[in-house]
Amino acid sequence: MGSSEEKVVAVIIVGGPTKGTRFRPVSFNTPKPLFPLAGQPMVHHPISACKRIPNLAQVFLIGFYEEREFALYVSSISNELRVPMRYLKEDKPHGSAGALYYFRDLIMEDDPSHIFLLNCDVCCSFPLPAMLDAHRSYGGMGTLLVIKVSAESANQFGELVADPVTKELLHYTEKPETFVSDLINCGVYVFTPEIFSAIQDVSTHREDRTNLQRVFSFDSLHSVTRTVPADFVRLDQDILSPLAGKRKLYTYETMDFWEQIKTPGMSLKCSALYLAQFRLTSPNLLASGDGTRSPTVIGDVYVHPSAKIHPTAKIGPDVSISANVRIAAGVRILNCIILDDVEIKENAVAMHAIVGWKSSLGKWSRVQAKGDYNAKLGITILGESVTVEDEVVVINSIVLPNKTLNVSVQDEIIL
Repeated sequence: MGSSEEKVVAVIIVGGPTKGTRFRPVSFNTPKPLFPLAGQPMVHHPISACKRIPNLAQVFLIGFYEEREFALYVSSISNELRVPMRYLKEDKPHGSAGALYYFRDLIMEDDPSHIFLLNCDVCCSFPLPAMLDAHRSYGGMGTLLVIKVSAESANQFGELVADPVTKELLHYTEKPETFVSDLINCGVYVFTPEIFSAIQDVSTHREDRTNLQRVFSFDSLHSVTRTVPADFVRLDQDILSPLAGKRKLYTYETMDFWEQIKTPGMSLKCSALYLAQFRLTSPNLLASGDGTRSPTVIGDVYVHPSAKIHPTAKIGPDVSISANVRIAAGVRILNCIILDDVEIKENAVAMHAIVGWKSSLGKWSRVQAKGDYNAKLGITILGESVTVEDEVVVINSIVLPNKTLNVSVQDEIIL
């Protein structure tokens, strides 16, 4: 068992601007990790989960966004959670394992016994303390969080086979062509510092192989330029697959919720999952409406303290309302993320939608969708500063920033 003095650090991979294309139009002005889910930036949820790890020494965010985009957030969240935090900017993408290795000296500064590695675009309950206990009892180099999913959806993820008794990872394959298992990798790990040697082995081996090819033939030059750079190491294909079945890696299964946040539609679903979790972890964050001086609130709803909502409005379930939002009389909102500085006028309706910063919905307007999180137009998205005029209806559509809609639209992407 680990002594109570052993320090633990956490690393959260936040990616960078080349990645967020599927997250448009809401990633145009805000880095995806700072997009609010349940009223908190996406990255806030794994960070606050890290706070529950015993002897947490530091949290690192690693990505290739510009530092200024994270500076303000990092300093405010450090103060709020009283956890030392740093944003480390990669000069280029190194892969999830490569990024860890690239900053190994800083990560090992506090001489931690264990390193958590989390992906920012994962939504789950992050059972980190329980995972750490399990990892210590297994005695391996690493433990990954896993979950059972439907056999139909498993091939979108890393599928794996684990020993039902010892929980050892026996086989790992990333997005396989044929069905391997309904057990998938959740993108949440805990490692001992031995992980750095494993990553170094991959880099060294790759460098040796590349040099060998250079020596042997001129023809192989073309293939060398196409091979992966030695310092680009992916955790799944380069570490997990080769080390499976070698008593190095183990699994910890979560019975809770888990989703990957790749699209704005999934962010709406995950916002609802986090709101439901607040009921258990932070009920103080949820709004309660008594229907006299405050609006009627149904189910799980987050309202920023600066938002102003008319008492005759009806909000919920699964609604998150950000700062300085103004909601007029008779408005109905359900399953929505309403971003900062939005104005919603009398008797407007918003359902299954993301309403972008500084947008406005006119009187008797409707912004809605069928609420299919996986379909391309399954939720309606208004980008920043979109104006929907009075009595205009917007259904199953995506509207890019700075547009004014004075006619109704359905099943359209408005560029």
